[in-house]
Amino acid sequence: MERYLVKTARADLAKKLVFLVGPRQVGKTTLAKALMAHYPRAQYLNWDVPADSRIILGQTWSPRAKLVVLDEVHKMRGWKAAIKGVWDGRAEGQAILVTGSARMDTFRQSGESLAGRYFSLRLHPVSVREWCTASAAKPEDALDRLLERGGFPEPFLAQDAADADRWRRQYLEDLIREDVVEFSRIHEVRAMRLFVEMLRERVGSPLSLASIARDLQLSPTTLAKYLDILEALYVVFTVRPYHRNLARAVLKAPKVYFFDTALVAGDEGARFENACAAMLLKHAHYLQDVEGRAVTLQYIRDKEGNEVDLVLCRNNVPVLLAECSHSDTAVSRFMAGLAARFPKAQAFQVVRELRQEEKRGEVSIVRAAEWLAELAA
Repeated sequence: MERYLVKTARADLAKKLVFLVGPRQVGKTTLAKALMAHYPRAQYLNWDVPADSRIILGQTWSPRAKLVVLDEVHKMRGWKAAIKGVWDGRAEGQAILVTGSARMDTFRQSGESLAGRYFSLRLHPVSVREWCTASAAKPEDALDRLLERGGFPEPFLAQDAADADRWRRQYLEDLIREDVVEFSRIHEVRAMRLFVEMLRERVGSPLSLASIARDLQLSPTTLAKYLDILEALYVVFTVRPYHRNLARAVLKAPKVYFFDTALVAGDEGARFENACAAMLLKHAHYLQDVEGRAVTLQYIRDKEGNEVDLVLCRNNVPVLLAECSHSDTAVSRFMAGLAARFPKAQAFQVVRELRQEEKRGEVSIVRAAEWLAELAA
């Protein structure tokens, strides 16, 4: 299947250096090789392959290549300065695509700034919108498959559900044993594995690192570092509470979700909320990366524990309120009050199992599958 960022990446490559980042095995290499088909003598070089790393270090790829793909190059010492040199000294008309499975802005290495030289695109797992576009599948069928398999291409497209389960088991083990250690140089693999297992059971709830720290007999500071690593490697993402004072929002407990919805260990409601959060984040990142909009994904919770699951903000003003529910169609007083408080925001009760759509006051009660199919990506 052709991924949703192919056309955008081609357009961006004609203008600037392009960074393509996202979770491990989300399809970055497949997308890169799909792009290579459009460029004469394109070359793909992976830093993890010794023969390729020598070419990267010496910058001895063909000057006739119209596209050069540099994969996992952020593992190279001084990669920022090297990429700046590559871009500034490239052959005329040569496009450069840099891919990686870690957030490149997390590396605080010294070196020259790349400001103004690149576009950044974040590749997400398959969503309801993407699968419906690529396969003409019905939204309900797409959502069923995503909730069962997750959106990573290999398990999602596998014919056998057992093969998908085997992939996921190996994926998580390799991620912790190899990527986390390589990225962070930490060696408490057992503690990180236990931390991930506890996060899987807490999806959708405000996260108390202090509570988990007591259970694991680690400091909250250590767990905060672990969480940063998991975010940097696109294993999880955090959704922080909305507040007009951004400093206060940072201090309040975030909610944690997984990029791979099938990793959620909670009930069907937790997995459904994770799926909605992941697809709304993909929607937000698409608006940021492709359209340049200042949008963020947050949630709202008051002191009494009343909550709206997901809030899309533009310039720190809510433009979309979404409460995720498996079958409950009752609109809470809190949701109704927020919809009245932010009349310019669209308010939705997103229901997995719904017989009839309707509108109650300012809140639209909608079928989840069809609603998710209308997101931007």
